[in-house]
Amino acid sequence: MPTSHPFGRALCAMVTPFTADGALDPGGAQKLAALLVDEGCDGLVLSGTTGESPTTTDAEKSALIRAVVEAVGGRVPVVAGVGTADTRHSVALARAAQEAGATGVLAVTPYYSRPPQPAVEAHFRRIADGCGLPVMLYDIPGRTGTRIEPDTMLRLAEHPRITAVKDCAYDLSGSARVIAETSLTYYSGCEELNLPLLAVGGTGFVSTVANAAPGPLRAILDAYDAGDNARALRLHQRALPLVTAMMAAGLPGTVTAKALLGALGRPAGPVREPLQAADAGTTARLLAARERLVAED
Repeated sequence: MPTSHPFGRALCAMVTPFTADGALDPGGAQKLAALLVDEGCDGLVLSGTTGESPTTTDAEKSALIRAVVEAVGGRVPVVAGVGTADTRHSVALARAAQEAGATGVLAVTPYYSRPPQPAVEAHFRRIADGCGLPVMLYDIPGRTGTRIEPDTMLRLAEHPRITAVKDCAYDLSGSARVIAETSLTYYSGCEELNLPLLAVGGTGFVSTVANAAPGPLRAILDAYDAGDNARALRLHQRALPLVTAMMAAGLPGTVTAKALLGALGRPAGPVREPLQAADAGTTARLLAARERLVAED
């Protein structure tokens, strides 16, 4: 793992496997984590959006970290989601993640209350000051209702433990500016922008689609690193139908990822309400899209 990329480059936003009755499945999480690493992921992100963090308890989050760290912690970084709408709660989760063995924490912008930028900045600084782990900021205004504005990013980049960004802001211009003016490591959180973000200085991705197709997404990074931009573009375009099926067809990525993993016989289990499982027809279409992608050379 290059020292300049302490979280890795090809990160999976891993689902949280549950048993058939909806309980946390630590053994399933260990099996899934090992499979994802074997197939190309060099980092894992737990308890993010895809990991159903709003519906897992603090105890479940810590148990999940411990299980995954036990399985793959010696091989890849394990980043733990600690984002909530409550700064004190997020700080407590960050400390618990550190105690459980996480490599770093993922902190999303506080949601629902829509704090102004000085409050957003203070929130992230409190988290970074409250634990000893490096922090990846999670900028996803489409879900939280609040952007981490580029000027706020520039100030936060001065904090020694705020080191990376998961970028779901859909603003390549703003991202390019922050990349150019800071040492923040930028990860695409929107698979259709994985390659474009690399072109403006991004490092890699934190991907929901990687739950089902880690190898094809990693291959795009490898081709780009090798200087074969034509191949990187070709591989990126090949992945887009699956990306669209999983992320832009009207269902949350958690639902489509778990549907695919279940169809593939991999640990996933049900989603927790209010999410609902994909129907059989949707699952079949997802599986067909994945099979077309992995069948291509």
